[in-house]
Amino acid sequence: MLFITRIRPAPKGTPGVIDQTRGLLTYVEKNCAPAVYTPELKYVCIAGRYIQGAPLTGNTIATTDDILAVDTPSDIAEAVMVSTNDKSTQSGPTLRARFIGQGYKQVCGRADVWGDGVVPEVSAHLEGALNISFDGVYHSPVGSDDEQRPWYGSPAILKQWVHHLLS
Repeated sequence: MLFITRIRPAPKGTPGVIDQTRGLLTYVEKNCAPAVYTPELKYVCIAGRYIQGAPLTGNTIATTDDILAVDTPSDIAEAVMVSTNDKSTQSGPTLRARFIGQGYKQVCGRADVWGDGVVPEVSAHLEGALNISFDGVYHSPVGSDDEQRPWYGSPAILKQWVHHLLS
């Protein structure tokens, strides 16, 4: 079994997107064989939905289930539910969501997607693999804790996915 996070090359021709790998990811995408699924080799990809990015400019962002972008897991519990028809109650995205959105944009070509604060969810999943996403999970142990800001290796999160590597 193989555990991976796969990042595809930055989309070409998207304004404001720069290939920060200097062509390495484009080379890998073009020259390395796609995932080969056999009974002996399975792929497990995990992703976090910690924060939704936002475009650098503009006052509104795309929402998922009408929940606005949040900065911390505790904000998730207190997130304001907004009717999609009532735009007057929506506030603009946070500076943090805009900053993170620029990082997401460099990876997948869009700023307004969900991710773990570094890797967009759409870039962490591989077609045909067992793809698992965790709400409120942060990218790194640096700056995280096991309860308010868990990461993939936090005990409560780890026990939700590690068994896939052992079976």
